[in-house]
Amino acid sequence: MSQETTTAAASTFIETFANDVQLGLKGSPKTLSSRYFYNTKGDELFQLIMKLPEYYPTRSEYEIFSTHKQKMLELFHNGGETFQLIEFGAGDGTKTKILLKHLVDQQVEFTYLPIDISGNVLEQLQDSLAQELPTCKVNIMPYEYFDALERINAESKLRKVILFLGSNIGNFTGERAHQFLQGLAERMNPNDLLMIGMDLMKDPKTILNAYNDAQGITREFNLNLLDRINEELGGNFNRQHFTHYPTYNPITGETKSFIISTKKQEVHIAALNQTFHFEAWEPIQTELSQKYNLPAIEQMALGAGFQIKSMLFDCKHWFVDAVLSKP
Repeated sequence: MSQETTTAAASTFIETFANDVQLGLKGSPKTLSSRYFYNTKGDELFQLIMKLPEYYPTRSEYEIFSTHKQKMLELFHNGGETFQLIEFGAGDGTKTKILLKHLVDQQVEFTYLPIDISGNVLEQLQDSLAQELPTCKVNIMPYEYFDALERINAESKLRKVILFLGSNIGNFTGERAHQFLQGLAERMNPNDLLMIGMDLMKDPKTILNAYNDAQGITREFNLNLLDRINEELGGNFNRQHFTHYPTYNPITGETKSFIISTKKQEVHIAALNQTFHFEAWEPIQTELSQKYNLPAIEQMALGAGFQIKSMLFDCKHWFVDAVLSKP
């Protein structure tokens, strides 16, 4: 990617960031999108979160990849057909590397295309793969998901296998998740596959602890969003006047995270030339993480135009990677 393209992309991102912050903080209730958790520090904090004893989702999905990598190969390779392995929100690729190594060891012909809005984490992933799996063909894509997918469709007619892991679909509301899956279905061919990770309903204490760790790293992860606004948009948030508060509703399956203003205060953001008023104990919602049951997953898949080809579980059935195809 050229320097000019990189600069233009950065400028566009800051503009989008500013617009989203403005829209979220003018809303009632106030919101900030979890997509902006992931700057350099946010990436580092999330790596720590994934290693926490309370944070089971990563371990559960890691187990699925370790246990079912041969099944994935059989589903994805489709009798020997060359394919593109496309991963939305690739991050550091910890789980995916299990599959990549297995595909490389079995001499499967494929190209890995990790997509993430964090160019920093993609570069780290590319460097680590160059060291660990030097024969793996990798093409990093620092774009929005659908923008990247449309670029891929325009450049190649190869079969696509799309990974959307980590229960990232759970960050969408029900309607937004439906629209997202419909949009994917419209951009996929009948021979393509989608494997989507989903966190399942379980003991509410287990779920809530995953978003409220004893070391306070998840709290830091959320409050870093205020630091990012300060650094990139000229905000004057004082993080000492905000606290982190997660909730879980076992009826709806919704886990939500909030940043709470602990006092009546005003925050100015220079890039927006605006001042935002906060009442004491007013919340900003920063994250939604939906937990699912199997009937809901089936209904969501069918409603978006997919059929379920396979369901891959960890040993506790705390998590599932559902492989979907178009009928």
